[in-house]
Amino acid sequence: MNKNKLINAYSDLMAHIYEAMDDTLHSFADALDIAKEKTSKISELSNDELDRVSGFVKRDIEQAAHGLSEKADLSEKDYHDSLAEWFKFDIELIENFTLDAFLSIADKTRIELAKLEQLAQTHTYHKGDITSPGTFICDACGKEIAFKTPSEIPECPACHADTFIRI
Repeated sequence: MNKNKLINAYSDLMAHIYEAMDDTLHSFADALDIAKEKTSKISELSNDELDRVSGFVKRDIEQAAHGLSEKADLSEKDYHDSLAEWFKFDIELIENFTLDAFLSIADKTRIELAKLEQLAQTHTYHKGDITSPGTFICDACGKEIAFKTPSEIPECPACHADTFIRI
């Protein structure tokens, strides 16, 4: 297996996730799916290799997001220092785009994780319920669905579950 091919795919996935999450309402999971699709078109990876690399990206982003959650109330300098501590080296050594993309995705993922923690305190909506405009997250898989007008809640398009929580 060509290690450079996997490393390049990791970078490609990060860039595509960054694009998908920038200025959109895509969740991290949706952005990862979009990134996998785009990366599969430009790389020579097998589906297994692509799944493996996307697993690495997911692991790293989620770990960073958890770390950022713990540091959310720090000053910018302390935040910078805590990131350097998390990376275990000076973050100035990281290529600017790579750092910006990684931190942007990790921060948005941190926000998603915080939303998930709030879900336990909210009302449950069911398939067939009529609701006002808003965004809902599937209770089973985390897929977000959004309505711009009053709508009937369908089953989850990702996993076919029938319970949602408004976010």
